[in-house]
Amino acid sequence: MSKIVNLNQARKAKARSDKRSEADANAVKFGRTKAEKSLEKARLDKAARLLDGHKQDGKPEA
Repeated sequence: MSKIVNLNQARKAKARSDKRSEADANAVKFGRTKAEKSLEKARLDKAARLLDGHKQDGKPEA
């Protein structure tokens, strides 16, 4: 004899599974951790400070 399956529960389980797999794919594609975001921001800020430090006063050379 075959096992009785509640189709409503099976449909919902499949929908959850599909949604979870799509979320995992998006996390790989777009996601970064908070630490990675803050590290990148710190590096960009430092690069901007270094660049501003090398700017001249705007006096003409000639």
